[in-house]
Amino acid sequence: MDDETFDSLVDAALAGIPEQLLALVDNAVLLIEDEPPASEPDLLGLYEGIPLTERDSWYSGALPDRIFVFRRPTLRLCDTYDDVVDEVAITVVHEIAHHFGIDDERLHELGWS
Repeated sequence: MDDETFDSLVDAALAGIPEQLLALVDNAVLLIEDEPPASEPDLLGLYEGIPLTERDSWYSGALPDRIFVFRRPTLRLCDTYDDVVDEVAITVVHEIAHHFGIDDERLHELGWS
């Protein structure tokens, strides 16, 4: 799968999130990278930042949170185009959920792991 197609799948996954929820995302960017950190080569996504639930009056002037989707591990994991579509959607929702302060255990309970 070429980069442009993968990027369009990430865009589609974002478009699938209700507008009311996306409107609550604050000071965050979504980035698509080829590879995750070398220490975690199979990582599909990553949230780096301060979740909304942990922000307080001290939170101002901070750099944006970063939500990463990693292209190559996703493509290595998936066998078909439809698998990639599904995995990208899960990864995007999963990492945005971290921005809202939802941890991996709760995401697993909700079926988003």
